Amino acid sequence: MKAIVTVIGKDTVGIIANVCSILAQNGVNVLDISQTVMREYFTMIMLVDTAGCRVDFAELADILKKDGAEHGLDIRIQREDIFEAMHRI
Repeated sequence: MKAIVTVIGKDTVGIIANVCSILAQNGVNVLDISQTVMREYFTMIMLVDTAGCRVDFAELADILKKDGAEHGLDIRIQREDIFEAMHRI
């Protein structure tokens, strides 16, 4: 299953490395990534493949959310189909 990961917060060194490390440790493959820094704010969106994920989706979402809170970031993951449905006009 594919999913969308979003990361928003103040820019600091290592955000991409940290998020990718969490995903890799849990068997999630990054398929595509886009990131930008607008003034001091970091934004990133990733398309990931969770087919090999070692934990259930809710647990992965919780891991990412908790890590984001520890680093002053908002990190969320949504199933691609739900993300698409929410953004359809």
